[in-house]
Amino acid sequence: MPADLNRLASWLRCPVCAADLEPVDHLTLGCANGHRHDVNKRGYVSLLGGGSKHLGDTPGMLDARDRVLEAGAYSPIAEAVAAATAGTRILDAGAGTGHYLRAALTAVPSALGLAMDLSPQAVARAVRSSDRIDGLVADTWRPLPVRSENADTILDVFAPRNLPEFHRVLRPGGVLVVVVPRPDHLGSLRAGGTMLDIPSDKAEDVIATSEALYALQTREPVGYDLALTDDLAAALAGMGPSARHTVPAGAMGGGAVGAGAGATGGGAAGAGAVGGGAAGEGAAGAAAGAGTPETTRVSVDVLRLVRR
Repeated sequence: MPADLNRLASWLRCPVCAADLEPVDHLTLGCANGHRHDVNKRGYVSLLGGGSKHLGDTPGMLDARDRVLEAGAYSPIAEAVAAATAGTRILDAGAGTGHYLRAALTAVPSALGLAMDLSPQAVARAVRSSDRIDGLVADTWRPLPVRSENADTILDVFAPRNLPEFHRVLRPGGVLVVVVPRPDHLGSLRAGGTMLDIPSDKAEDVIATSEALYALQTREPVGYDLALTDDLAAALAGMGPSARHTVPAGAMGGGAVGAGAGATGGGAAGAGAVGGGAAGEGAAGAAAGAGTPETTRVSVDVLRLVRR
């Protein structure tokens, strides 16, 4: 699919000088100060630069996520995210393969989306999945290479949060949709004690740290029992940050799992006004191989915050 450079550029600013980016030739974006950035022919651009301390999700983690999400295991969450979306320009920060962004775009047929993720493989899959999605490889923890007051909605689903940068990128009155796990999320899979902890006050923490920049409009709990198979349990364990710590290489059928904190599906908590990533998308540790439970509880909060 050829890249629509004008549409892609309409989201972006130069990561070097913060000037708006514009197409300068077939697969290049540039700014008025002479900085140039190559666009992948698949329709996305990397504005990451060097020196990032975080790692994007591996192909194995993305494969596991696809198995979970495309099977409908988290469909009620996707529906709640889509219902909270507003406007026609939707940025998904930590988009992964674009599952939640596609749900939001389906709910608003005239909307366009930007899938932003630290993983080039994830962004490539998201762009390939819809002709209404452009792609950006970038680090949520850094100043975002996205134009100010450019998005109507930002989605942050089980992902790190850069609240000041999200505020800058949102238009006045724009919406930030945050999904965080509740204490009982995937509880039967976490019983073995080999998962990342989920703070019991996760939603309260988001609300408190965002208060100066955002007004909480709604807090919607989404909870249901999910029937498990061995494969689904293994995929839940392999799709998020716990996979980096507990899942052996190759156990998900998708290659080795690296080390470090990823920008999708949960990251290491930041300091100051930057929020930490949720450990909820794949919070299970040793799901399969130790007696898979018949069901587990999916339990999250969907927060709809409005930019002050």
